Formats: sequence, C-alpha cells, structure tokens
Amino acid sequence: MHDVQNEVDRRGIAVDQVGIAGLRYPVSFSDGELVQNSIAEVSVTVRLQAERRGTHMSRMVALADEHLQSFDPRQMPQLLKAGAHELDAPAIEMTVSFPVSTRVTAPASGAESFAVHDLTVAGRLDGEVCRVSTSVRTEVTSLCPCSKTISDYGAHNQRSEVTLTVQGSGDTAYPLSVSKMVALLTTSGSAPVIPLVKRPDERVLTMQAYDHPAFVEDMVRDLSTACRARRLPHRVHVRNLESIHSHDAVAVITSSDFA
Repeated sequence: MHDVQNEVDRRGIAVDQVGIAGLRYPVSFSDGELVQNSIAEVSVTVRLQAERRGTHMSRMVALADEHLQSFDPRQMPQLLKAGAHELDAPAIEMTVSFPVSTRVTAPASGAESFAVHDLTVAGRLDGEVCRVSTSVRTEVTSLCPCSKTISDYGAHNQRSEVTLTVQGSGDTAYPLSVSKMVALLTTSGSAPVIPLVKRPDERVLTMQAYDHPAFVEDMVRDLSTACRARRLPHRVHVRNLESIHSHDAVAVITSSDFA
C-alpha cells in the first residue's frame, strides 16, 4: 500500500513539532516507591524534516501502548530514544499526565483517606541531549500573615494550589520521586488539606494554620530553598484561591539552571 506520509515535500520547510495530543490511555506507574494504575493523557510530537511530507502518528499510539503498560519515569530517556528511532525523527517530545494518590492521616482522630495529586512527566530528546521534567500539583491551606496581624481576632485562609517541577538529565533523569515531591509540597503551606477530618481534626488544622501564616511569596521561597539544597533545577508555582478577594494570588520562582 502506498505510504503517503513518506512522500517528498518540496517546500523546504521543516516542522518544529507534529504529532498527537489528548490521547487518553491506561497507565501502570511505578517509580520504585509509588505504584499506581490510572488513566493518562498523552502527547507525542516529533520534529519533521523539511523533505518529509508527514510523520507516522499511528506509531506514536503504538509507542504509548508499549511503554505505558509499565511506565517507569526513570526509563523516559530510553523511551524517547526508542520513539525517535521508530519515527526516524531528529527530536521527539512526550508528555504523560495523570492523577496519583497518597494515603493521609487526620492529625487527631487518625482517620485515613486518599489525597489526590496531579502528576506530569515530560521528556524531550533533541539529538543527544535529553531532558526530563517531573511536575506534581497538590493543595494545601494557607493563612494570610497580614490578615492575622491587623485583625482583632481570626485571619482569612484559603486553599492553595502548589506545583513543583524538577528537571533531570542524563543518568539522573528522575532526580526526585513523586512521594518525596508530595512530602515537600504538603509542608509548604500553613496546614495540609486532608479529605476526611472529624471535629478534633478541624481544631488541630485550624490552629496549625493560625500558628503558621504564609504568603504566596513565603511558600515559593521555602520550596525553592528546599530544591536548591538538593541542587535541583526547578520551577515552583503557587496559586492562592483567595477567600476574601475577587482575584487569586500567584507567585512563581524558576531556578537559573532550569532549561
């Protein structure tokens, strides 16, 4: 059967990225600490040479089918190399996003529940250069230091979405596990967000938040400091879902070695 994608294109223009996006696919995740089954959203793109009319997108789905049945982010460089070879591409990018969960315990009652976090593993291979970033987003409680200081009693607090992205390359493509990233994130605010709490837990969490007020600026700086201590290229993003304003508060820090 004639392969239309392999026809020669005479316009002389390379395509920076072409491929598939929004593919929903089962994933079995394991990084040596956390083992989860989930449904991932996947994208795969390649750089298309100027003389090529098209790429083979069915091979991208086949790549996901082969490698997501047992997905270890530490193997992302090998996955990208296999994809670049199969697609005969000078550069390839792959992003895999899905929710993961960790077991959490309420501070007073000991009630257990699951906290859900959003995980994204993204890799790019360009020639011999490979970079992999791991991003985890979760929720914490933050209490406003200004509100606490100026009020006769009480202080406004809110949920905050905190995202940490760390970058690896070469033999350390996956420098920090999801579990360790979650541990950093959940201690970045004034108090954790826990799905199942009883009245004694509410009391503990409310007072914990009051005793540990934090601006978005405090939260991004604390997380960045923790990453710098580990010499990790990183990006931190905090968004407060404000409780007394009609807008949200955001703060971002990107380390100078984050590519």
